[in-house]
Amino acid sequence: MDPCVVYLAYKYIIKKRRKRRWSVHPINSARNLRGTYYTLHKELRRDNDKFFNYYRMSIASFDELCEKLKNTFNKDRELIQGFAFEAEEMLSMTLRYLGSGCTYTELHYSYRLGVTTASLLIPRVCVALWRTLQEECFPVPTEQRWRQIAQDFAERTNFPNCIGSIDGKHCRIIAPAHSGSLNYNYKNFFSIVLLAIADSNCCFIYIDVGSYGKESDSMVFRQCSLFRKLEEDTLHIPKPEKVAETTLPYVLVGDEAFGLTNNLMRPYPAKNLTEKRRNFNYRLSRARGKVECSFGILTNKWRILHRPMNVMEEVAVSIIKACCI
Repeated sequence: MDPCVVYLAYKYIIKKRRKRRWSVHPINSARNLRGTYYTLHKELRRDNDKFFNYYRMSIASFDELCEKLKNTFNKDRELIQGFAFEAEEMLSMTLRYLGSGCTYTELHYSYRLGVTTASLLIPRVCVALWRTLQEECFPVPTEQRWRQIAQDFAERTNFPNCIGSIDGKHCRIIAPAHSGSLNYNYKNFFSIVLLAIADSNCCFIYIDVGSYGKESDSMVFRQCSLFRKLEEDTLHIPKPEKVAETTLPYVLVGDEAFGLTNNLMRPYPAKNLTEKRRNFNYRLSRARGKVECSFGILTNKWRILHRPMNVMEEVAVSIIKACCI
């Protein structure tokens, strides 16, 4: 192409580009006076119930989490480089974004910060939340911990030697650019997969986030780090023990989507079931329902999971991890 034509086209584009009217928009310049953090947040701290309703956690939990975030930010200054916000304000914005399911534009109008600033800040806080709480919330269980989980399952669901309930959840996203059908799942929407294991209290003990929506739960499980550790026998899972008159291994329980392995139990096929097999399926279903309850609690608390996330895939992964914490 003629260099003169390229130069003239470049000059035309530059000339047509809209000039920035303000260095800081007038709406954002009043952040310290009229922004939500400087007005509503202080009033919410006077009412525990309203505070919990707004942030999805108590005042004490908010303050404790804020202190932990400050320590993380002090250790890794790159996370907040370029942002002139207090840790408490950043946490306030992030919890509101996750809890209400609002958009960056809505945060712009309520907290009075730029849309671009919000889109850069929220993912970094989510990453910081994961780094801060990952080891505390998802420690590698000891043999004693596995036994306690199994005992709780036996008492609550009448299913012996169960060390967790496993299932996958499709988290909606807007179709990523140039991704084709990688994220398009059998439910006919775009998603990334959250694979989780829950105990009998409906608390997550392991999560894996980021697999393509088109992949089955069984495929995601076989690709995750937990499966490799199960194969290598490095998870400190107790050896098989005698239950009644039979020796049974300690197992995870899943639905029909999962393949049968030494450490994963699935129900019998529904055709021509004997009385014993129907009873087995019933007990397994009760145990497996714990992870489904966990997903229900998760999405009810963090409404960002109720709508398709219009963010890049890696940001969506960070958001989901922060919600699971």
